[in-house]
Amino acid sequence: MAPLVLTLDLDPVLFAGLDALRQAHFPPERNFVPAHVTLFHHLPGEHEADIAARLAEMCAARPPLAVTLPGLRSLGRGVAVVVDAPELVTLRNRLARQWAAALAPQDRQGYRPHVTIQNKVTPAEANRLLDELAATWVPVIGTGDGLRLWRYAGGPWDTAGRFAFTG
Repeated sequence: MAPLVLTLDLDPVLFAGLDALRQAHFPPERNFVPAHVTLFHHLPGEHEADIAARLAEMCAARPPLAVTLPGLRSLGRGVAVVVDAPELVTLRNRLARQWAAALAPQDRQGYRPHVTIQNKVTPAEANRLLDELAATWVPVIGTGDGLRLWRYAGGPWDTAGRFAFTG
């Protein structure tokens, strides 16, 4: 079964701005998915029903969460927008504890939420973009409106479920 990816759904204004940056700067031959904040990169597809049930329960019990985009950071061969959302980190850590036995090594590492807007370019190209965007960056405030579960299909992702924060 295809592995699952879990992301944060951003409010429409945040999403539009971030996706515009990704469309402008991500190498088009590698840009298969919209801008996103990943919580987990590889959850076991064979547990999709259980994962979806847990997400539905958790998301229904909580309101949208505050998100700030305070700045940028280098990825070495790319650029990311930093996502400051303490409630997201708490939620993600709670899920990581519950799913610890099923997590891939990448998802066992520390969590630093971000949106990748450029990747797989030369370090010089990444540094140029970082300097260009940092010169005029203004922090942006918005909300995370829910979680989205995706099936990783090798390129584009297929939506497996959307779970709105409705509490």
